[in-house]
Formats: sequence, structure tokens, C-alpha cells
Amino acid sequence: VQLQASGGGLVQAGGSLRLSCAASGSDLDFYNMAWLRQAPGKEHEFVAAISWGTDTTSYADSVKGRFTISRDAKNAIYLQMNSLKPEDTAVYYCAVVQWSTWDALYWGQGTLVTVSS
Repeated sequence: VQLQASGGGLVQAGGSLRLSCAASGSDLDFYNMAWLRQAPGKEHEFVAAISWGTDTTSYADSVKGRFTISRDAKNAIYLQMNSLKPEDTAVYYCAVVQWSTWDALYWGQGTLVTVSS
């Protein structure tokens, strides 16, 4: 599975961005997919996930109510990010993950999101 995230950029606090993750080499419908992020000087952290089959979603407490993960028939997943905060600044990665542990099995190239105050 090859994954490529895009859509990052610089946005003011309170603004919105939509991240996309395109896949090749495999059908994402059969995988649990997630967005993870890594802020400067910090470990990777789980952001949001969507399960295969039922499209059940799960979110980190820090983004609940602000971020929405989705997938479509074009073998892509998305992360709609609203009400962005400076603490959301990070490199965002899409990944194939193991459900509930969020251990990444495949990583993609990340995309940088910078939220200014």
C-alpha cells in the first residue's frame, strides 16, 4: 500500500483545512485507516480512524467535535478539520492501522499543517 497525504498549509486559528490521502497498490475499503500526527518535538499521536466494512469512526478527545474522518469510492480518505487551534500544528500522516491500538502497519508521506494564533 502506498499512501500520500496532501492538503496541509498555513491557517489562522479558528480556520479549516481538509486533508486528503490517496492510495495506490491496494483497495483501502479493506483496511482500517487513520490519521496520525507528529508535532515538533513530540511523539506521533492518534487523531482519527475509520474502520473497514462498517466505517465506524473513532477520534482523539482533543479533536472530537472539530475533525471528521471519511472515505470515498475513489480509494481516498479525508480529514475535515474545523476550528483549528495552534496546538493542532503538526505533520499529519495517513496510515493503515490496527483497530483500537492504532499501531500503524503502513505509513504515507505526511503533510504539514501550521495553525497561527
